Amino acid sequence: MGYFITFEGVEGCGKTTQIKMLSDNLLKLGYSTKLTREPGGCKISDKIRSILLDAENSGMSPLTELMLYAAARAQHIEEVIVPSIESNKIVLCDRFSDATVAYQSYGRGIDISIISTLNSYACQGITPDLTVLVDCEPSLGLMRARKRIEESAGPREERFELETLAFHNRVRKGYLQLASEQSDRFLIVDGSDTIEAISAAIATKVLPRIPEKLRAVC
Repeated sequence: MGYFITFEGVEGCGKTTQIKMLSDNLLKLGYSTKLTREPGGCKISDKIRSILLDAENSGMSPLTELMLYAAARAQHIEEVIVPSIESNKIVLCDRFSDATVAYQSYGRGIDISIISTLNSYACQGITPDLTVLVDCEPSLGLMRARKRIEESAGPREERFELETLAFHNRVRKGYLQLASEQSDRFLIVDGSDTIEAISAAIATKVLPRIPEKLRAVC
């Protein structure tokens, strides 16, 4: 079986850049990897992503949002994550179930028991082996995220970037609480550092955690 690594953090923390850099590093070392993301990762889930992140859908209720994330995750797990793990790949996923706890429970205020139940169905028993939390002040992250959106020629996926700073502070609090409660799974890195320094810190912490059996396979 493979190894499942997830990257988490507030908007603009740099996790998407860092997960790509780690994937490149692992490929250079000869590992077989699968780089994916949530919401999205496959055709059906990408269609749900376009609904979730479109700022025109600002009137979406928190419960609708939660259900859509669960639906996208269920499809993604069945179509992409499980087959990749069963093929002995290192799966690198940009956001996963921890994001639902941080955003929809801490951020939106949905009861954690509802989220836990939905995640248990959607995840089908799949949990990350390792989670990298790229932590930074939400004010810094939002500044970066908004700059990225303005410079992008793609779709304006900014529904969450338009949320209040107070919302993003609650999300960060949720992530830090999860990391505290599950310190054996979480690695926290400073997202306010330079891209190169963050990448080096992640590589130093992650590479020793990859099972020897995967090193032998690659």
